[in-house]
Amino acid sequence: MERDGLEEALETLGEVLHERGQHVGLLVIGGSSLLLLGFVSRPTADVDVAALAGPAGYTTAALLPEFLVSAIADVGDALALGPTWMNSGPASLIDFGLPAGTEDRVTVRRFGSLEVHLPAREDLICFKLYAATDQGPRSKHFADLQALRPSADELLIAARWARTHDPSGGFLGELRSALTTLGVEVRDGDI
Repeated sequence: MERDGLEEALETLGEVLHERGQHVGLLVIGGSSLLLLGFVSRPTADVDVAALAGPAGYTTAALLPEFLVSAIADVGDALALGPTWMNSGPASLIDFGLPAGTEDRVTVRRFGSLEVHLPAREDLICFKLYAATDQGPRSKHFADLQALRPSADELLIAARWARTHDPSGGFLGELRSALTTLGVEVRDGDI
């Protein structure tokens, strides 16, 4: 989906939810959030939901509410997007914690009865470094990370957060390699 198609899909979903008397808030990460915030212009295949937004903050989106699953499927059919155009693939991020203060920095966009929470640039750097380390320097995540133009300090902060999600030695080695590729000198104790 290009940006216009993405916004059309979200507006349609918001209208469907409104017609059904439902309302939902979602923390959206990945390429769709970068596209909506104007950091990238590349199309995205889907909308990655990391969490449900509610009065008590963010909670896991591992199992989306049935009313939302149904509305997503109906919009996917109507707009020929397929059944997984919106999914909770990255919901496990919430299990180990979002970067501190994420909820205070989000940009909220409303599409009818759909409230989309978009992470701030510094939080997107964390998510994209984590994904880029996992997927490698030729991945879309690596390109997205570069589009965010992170500073060395921002990348080190993101690396520390990423280590809370994968403390393994293998991941540490890949993380160091990713940072080196991004031009960041990593000293012992940095991450």
